[in-house]
Amino acid sequence: MEKQSFTRMNIIGAGEFGCAATDGMDKNTVYQTNSSYWDTQGNGFLGAIVLPLYGSYISEEKCQLFGDVSGKRVLEIGCGNGQSLQYQGDRNASELWGMDISENQIKKAAQHLKSCGYSAKLICSPMEEACGIPEDYFDFVYSIYAIGWTTDLEGTFRRIASYLKKDGVFIFSWSHPIHKCVVGEGDLLVFKKCYFDESWYSVSLDEAELTLSDRKLSTYVNALAKAGFVIEQMIEESDDAIIQSQDSDVVQKAKMLPLTFVVKARKL
Repeated sequence: MEKQSFTRMNIIGAGEFGCAATDGMDKNTVYQTNSSYWDTQGNGFLGAIVLPLYGSYISEEKCQLFGDVSGKRVLEIGCGNGQSLQYQGDRNASELWGMDISENQIKKAAQHLKSCGYSAKLICSPMEEACGIPEDYFDFVYSIYAIGWTTDLEGTFRRIASYLKKDGVFIFSWSHPIHKCVVGEGDLLVFKKCYFDESWYSVSLDEAELTLSDRKLSTYVNALAKAGFVIEQMIEESDDAIIQSQDSDVVQKAKMLPLTFVVKARKL
């Protein structure tokens, strides 16, 4: 993985770049700010956050959270340029669906999947809002480093639950909140942010701006429970084989604390 990709992954972790607290959060402003970034600069993140990678140092090839998706209907929340949907198509998923807040990413996904010989139903919409996706329909809903952008976590999880069949599976990854609190200073790792602070803040990157909120693990767990999910598996450990194959400033950090977490949950 390129060092530049890790730099952009680390900005989601915050702390080591220019950040400024916001005075409250207006979801429409967040939509506009973040969709503008993904329309113009977002491709810099891609590569580290498309399947089979869940993010820094965790892969589906080792975790096998999906199992056999052949003949299954899959929906990706935050589909980006379509590479993760291609991965599911290559594994014989029967229907490919994707949604993303960025019109440009949706266009790129459509072009990419068509070039790979796949058809997909792609929708440009914030994940929090109704957008015509069928209910009680999908075997899998998944999201690779996108759920954390939501302005309404509980509402988003309830909406995702509505898309799934009974016993359907929801898999998502995001930057681990501990990673977001700790920065490197020489040979030391130093806490720079309170783990319990979930306030929204702005981040400058690539001469553009993002708006983020860092949520505790318990916030995700409790929101899943309220939406009618039971957690089957959670992964925090980095894959040693991937770590050994990389040369990056965050490798030492990855050896000491988790950078990414992945959750597999089932709709009751």
